[in-house]
Amino acid sequence: MSNFLPNELIKRLNEEPEFNMQAFLQVHENEQKISSIRINPAKLPDPESVLAISERVPWCDRGYFLEKRPVYTLDPLYHAGAYYSQEASSMFLAFATQSLQLDTKPLVALDLCAAPGGKSTLLQSYLSEDSLLVSNEIIKSRANILEENSVKWGGVNVVVTNNDPVSFGRLPGFFDLLVVDAPCSGSGMFRKDHDAIDEWSEANVKLCADRQRRILADTMTSLKTGGYLFYSTCSYSREENEEVVNWLIEEFELAPIPLEVPEEWGIIESRTDGAPGYRFYPHEVKGEGFFFAVLQKKGEQSTFSKKKIKTEKNHAPKDELSKWINDEGLYGFLHHDQLHAFPKKFEIELEAMQKVLYLKNAGTRLGKWTGRELIPAHDLALSLRVRKDIAGITLDLDLALQFLRKENLDASINTSGKTGWLLVRYQGINLGWIKALPNRINNYYPKELRISNL
Repeated sequence: MSNFLPNELIKRLNEEPEFNMQAFLQVHENEQKISSIRINPAKLPDPESVLAISERVPWCDRGYFLEKRPVYTLDPLYHAGAYYSQEASSMFLAFATQSLQLDTKPLVALDLCAAPGGKSTLLQSYLSEDSLLVSNEIIKSRANILEENSVKWGGVNVVVTNNDPVSFGRLPGFFDLLVVDAPCSGSGMFRKDHDAIDEWSEANVKLCADRQRRILADTMTSLKTGGYLFYSTCSYSREENEEVVNWLIEEFELAPIPLEVPEEWGIIESRTDGAPGYRFYPHEVKGEGFFFAVLQKKGEQSTFSKKKIKTEKNHAPKDELSKWINDEGLYGFLHHDQLHAFPKKFEIELEAMQKVLYLKNAGTRLGKWTGRELIPAHDLALSLRVRKDIAGITLDLDLALQFLRKENLDASINTSGKTGWLLVRYQGINLGWIKALPNRINNYYPKELRISNL
């Protein structure tokens, strides 16, 4: 396959210092299949007991390589949000977050180009519980996938948005952390995605570099003074990587921030004009091609005035939250007929975002409020805040897959005499809801999420 790699890309890579072209071509020729996952520590604290793990990802303490790629669709734990299938190189975000101690303090973070949700679910796990994460995707269909994966992960301190990056310029100095995994020409994914080879061209590299600068320029005012920018691509091209970093430093008063990366990890530090970036090559690391850089905003940035924001009168039923979730630090609000739970400390921030952004979801959707009772939502079942004493049943693999296919469940399933809303669990982890009636069981797994008969 390496014979089909673009000649111009090969030529450019040969100009990189100490680049081993023979090893690079060889690893593309071998096309080794690597499977890696990142666990949700709140749902799967002991992954080695249920997953065929071979070794840890060096730069992510919750990332693992698997002995072989499973059929994720047929694993209920995957649907429950116990783990996420993520390319290992992109998990480097965890190391940067911990190195800068951003996991130890409350902050407001924006993952700007977030779909399908790999970096957002990582941030959900690594940022402190007192933080707020905004996960955005501009393309509507991809925003739906982002929301689905965010719900699986179970955090209540998350807002999913579907906006053009320019919209965030209306929230000056709003964010402590801005994560931009920018759309790129995709050369770093050639080994696992052969279609990307046909789409690559020098013209496309330039088009992507221009788009990356436009996205960054549109959102840079939303980053507060002292805030951090994580910039990454899955491209090898300097036009999309180091040259964008240098442009950011020159245009926006950003300072490059070095990370102390262990040499044995095989990550190449790339310096241009003194600004460090980190390159991942598939012949040096057990992962795909990736570029990552950290910058800190030094210039003075005006900040969004919270004084202008008035919180809406809360029409949520006061006692309903505590029936279903651990509601410490949360408040409830109704959006149409849907009851949501959200961190009280970020109520003003949520109101501010509602004025300038399109929000797909905020906090945890608890369910439909009829005026007398709550019809629980799937989101509630997967939430980390759902009450542990809610009645439920545990299913074996066959029955769990039957539930995930949204098939009729045999009324003879032992519910131990329990009726009403019950949580369905697999290996102790929630999958969704059933409603047990005297003569039948209704399966409430969402129709749009049901798995096909593989």
